[in-house]
Amino acid sequence: MKILLNEDTQVVATVKEGLARTGGYCPCRLEKTEDTKCMCKEFRDQIKDPEYEGYCHCMLYYKSLKD
Repeated sequence: MKILLNEDTQVVATVKEGLARTGGYCPCRLEKTEDTKCMCKEFRDQIKDPEYEGYCHCMLYYKSLKD
């Protein structure tokens, strides 16, 4: 398993700008809680799922099942 940044550099730049603007909270979410602090709880839970492969909610990270 690997956690990678999105290959689309424009998406990465946009999300990182949003994270800077929100103090590290997911720019895609309205709530600012510990669960929405990047790397958000939703994606941390997806990482724990051995069957899950895909992007986090804001598309910054990708969980690959390949090493």
